[in-house]
Amino acid sequence: MNDLVRQHTALSDSDLEWLHLLVSEWQLLSDLSFADLVLWVPTLDGTRYVSVAQMRPNTGPTSYQDDMVGHLVPRGRRPMLDSALDEGRIVREGDPEWREEVPVRVESIPVRREGRVLGVIARNTNLLTVRTPSRLELTYLQSASDLAQMIAAGSFPFPGQQVDMDASPRAGDGLIRLDADGVVQYASPNALSAYHRLGLAADLVGHHLGRTTAELAPARGPVDEALVKLASGWAPREFEVEGDDGVIQLRAIPLKPKGTHIGSLVLLRDVTELRRRERELITKDATIREIHHRVKNNLQTVAALLRLQSRRMDSEQGREALNEAVRRVGSIAIVHETLSQNLDERVEFDEIADRVLAMVAEIAPGAVTARRTGRFGILDAEVATPLSMVLTEVLQNALEHAFVPGDQGSVEVGAVRGGSRTEPRLLVTVQDNGRGLPHGFDPHRAGNLGLQIVRTLVEGELGGKFDMVPGAERGTQVILDIPVRAEKH
Repeated sequence: MNDLVRQHTALSDSDLEWLHLLVSEWQLLSDLSFADLVLWVPTLDGTRYVSVAQMRPNTGPTSYQDDMVGHLVPRGRRPMLDSALDEGRIVREGDPEWREEVPVRVESIPVRREGRVLGVIARNTNLLTVRTPSRLELTYLQSASDLAQMIAAGSFPFPGQQVDMDASPRAGDGLIRLDADGVVQYASPNALSAYHRLGLAADLVGHHLGRTTAELAPARGPVDEALVKLASGWAPREFEVEGDDGVIQLRAIPLKPKGTHIGSLVLLRDVTELRRRERELITKDATIREIHHRVKNNLQTVAALLRLQSRRMDSEQGREALNEAVRRVGSIAIVHETLSQNLDERVEFDEIADRVLAMVAEIAPGAVTARRTGRFGILDAEVATPLSMVLTEVLQNALEHAFVPGDQGSVEVGAVRGGSRTEPRLLVTVQDNGRGLPHGFDPHRAGNLGLQIVRTLVEGELGGKFDMVPGAERGTQVILDIPVRAEKH
């Protein structure tokens, strides 16, 4: 819609925002009318109309099999559009049109904002299935007529009340029509069922909806007064009411077709099962985070025990082996600590990488520095845990073997997200400027424990590639090429 409006019309950004607000609401008008809606806006030169949006009803057959968005119609071809635009009134005159042997009643509703008519809604009703209307259908049609008059008067939609139609109740979920005093004139079967779920034993018709709703909800003192007002439909609001056996979501729409409050529409749906599942998910999330927290605590306990053991060893080689184990356990603990603070099993790995760098840097000679460039981004837990161990081993190896005490040098960890949309990858490099690889060194056959761990995790668990090559000028470069899941923006 943005492109069509800016390309063909003279509407301002604020006018366009009003049309967006209207389009976010007009599924309700379409469903209550049992009709298709097409929004026509006059072009910049005033000689044509361009259709910028279209909506089909959920409650009846469509009048348009084709997509109408983007169509241009010369002024004069559809006189009802001209009359609605020029006169600023709803136009219903004329005989039904025949489209592919289907009779269609056409009406035109001007879209007004701050005294100006921005465009016209063509409301097209398929008359092929017309039957004697029920009480529900009559209520729908009367409510649609009231909303159409409010659109023509510029009082609907409500400014600042943009609605998420995927999350808000719809007409078919449950509808209640109130009079000006908040007394129920009509309640659809679905609406009545929802209130029965809250504990209502009688019919709703003839009862004040606000007071009835407050009686069904648990007593909350002053909140009851606010609930009475909300459920009476005096203001456009969405809210939820929770009873002993159910939860219903309500949306109040005041009706002021001629500027005077004549009543309200209340859309509602039973969200008891939805809220129950949400609570279960919240409980599961909390349980998973608690598990990660306890795993982290246990790993830190293991690391502390290993550290105590290393201090009591006389063998320097054994002491160093235990210290390496402490760092390996610590890198896994960092991942679980991060996971314990998240709502899902994905982590921002840059923070983990920086903490691993800081932990391993404790063993670096005094004049050797370590830093990170680039970003790892968000990774799944099953990638983050082995990658943190791999990074610990590679950094530990570089800081221990690339330099001797007294050397000045640096170790740089680089990370780049790449690959394709279908096969995203993470390229990690660890570059030092130390003394380089020994002559004839083969990283794929080297037998030390650290490199065995790296090879096993990268090639086996992560499904990636690992290599160690001489640096461009000096030192050694470790290359990790790992498949990852694409980041969500």
